[in-house]
Formats: sequence, C-alpha cells, structure tokens
Amino acid sequence: MDIQLIRIDDRLIHGQVAITWAKDNRISRIIVVSDEVAANPIQKTLLSQAAPPGIKAHVITLNKLIDIYMNPMLKDVKVMLLFTNPADVVTIYKNGINFQTVNIGGMKFTDGKQMVTHFVSVNQEDIDAFKYLDQQRIELEIRKVPSDRKQLLMDVLKKGSYI
Repeated sequence: MDIQLIRIDDRLIHGQVAITWAKDNRISRIIVVSDEVAANPIQKTLLSQAAPPGIKAHVITLNKLIDIYMNPMLKDVKVMLLFTNPADVVTIYKNGINFQTVNIGGMKFTDGKQMVTHFVSVNQEDIDAFKYLDQQRIELEIRKVPSDRKQLLMDVLKKGSYI
C-alpha cells in the first residue's frame, strides 16, 4: 500500500477530500478507517459511493487496515487514509503502519472540546494522541486544502496553552 496522505477529517469523504486532495496526491483509492463508520451499513454504503470517477472508496475497520497493509496486491496502490480522530491514527502507528505526516483537515466542535482553529477542535484524548504522534517525530499539519498555508498543529496547541 502506497500511502500518499493520512488525513483526519470527521466529515470524511466530501468535495475537498474527494476532489482536491485526491487529485493533488494522485490517489486511486480512498480508504475510510473507522470501526464506528464500518459498523453503520448506511453510512458505509454512502461513503463507498462518494468518491469521484476513477477513484475507489472503501470503509474498513482499524483491524482490517492493519491486516491488509502489507498485502502484495496493494503494493503499488496509491491511497488516502481518512480518519475521524487522532487516537485511531495512533493505533495504526503502534501496529506497524509507518508514515511521516498527518494532515488535520477538520475536527468539529462538540461538548468537551475546545476550538484551536476555526475548523479544528480537540479534547484531552485528542491532545494526548497528537502529543504521542509528535513524540514519534510525525509532522502534524493543519490544512483544509492543499493550497492553504500549512500550520503545524503542535505550534497552535502550544501557542494557545493547550499543552
């Protein structure tokens, strides 16, 4: 599996992801990785049909991604992995899936979360997961679309005294 982009965006597959990021990274497959979404047949079906022409979309569990990561049939497949939260990204990292950068595109505000940018909100579990990834020297960059100026999440968290 040739991972071109790992993105956290709780909106999952939508216009920006399906078109802008996929084209910019020459993606042929979008994989939504979420136990919760994979357990919802309606959401799974809708997301599987949301990719633009020429790009396949799948919704799988964390364990399924870990199982198929080294599958030789996927060796040259350029993929975008989409997650709803950073804890799931930590899980795949701890299970041997290596990457250098995580793009944070959207984490909505809900009870118990604090807004750190106008489109990224975090709670303590999110902060702990991001701190772990940062300690592994993984770049955590905030951008909605590829043309946006890159912001480093850890700088934003430090500046706002969240960590």
